[in-house]
Amino acid sequence: MFSVTVRDHMMVAHSLPDPFFGPAQGLHGVTYVVELTFFRPELDEHGVVIDIGAATQRLGEVTGALRYRNLDDLEEFAGVVTTTEVVARHVAHRVVEGLDTTPFTAVEVRLHEHPDAWATYRLELPGR
Repeated sequence: MFSVTVRDHMMVAHSLPDPFFGPAQGLHGVTYVVELTFFRPELDEHGVVIDIGAATQRLGEVTGALRYRNLDDLEEFAGVVTTTEVVARHVAHRVVEGLDTTPFTAVEVRLHEHPDAWATYRLELPGR
């Protein structure tokens, strides 16, 4: 299995309105380092998993739509507690929208909250 990972970052604001989250219940900011990995069993005719430039551009489109936004104000997160895991899932699903995923078995998004903590969401793609 081959993989290629690209990286970006985004600064967002959100709240986690549940006593479980203690002080993070209130509005606060977070800078996520976002890693996007594409997986496929064989390389394409060019000897690559995906063009790194194309992967970087697609990730930037998705993170750019969230960058400097308050996630609590976005319709796609209405009624959802925007944990790191939930945001990772959102990014993965947005990345594959409109993308020919035929060659890939999965995409994985890892959001680093800080150097010692991160969450990962792996989206298995149909047909593989």
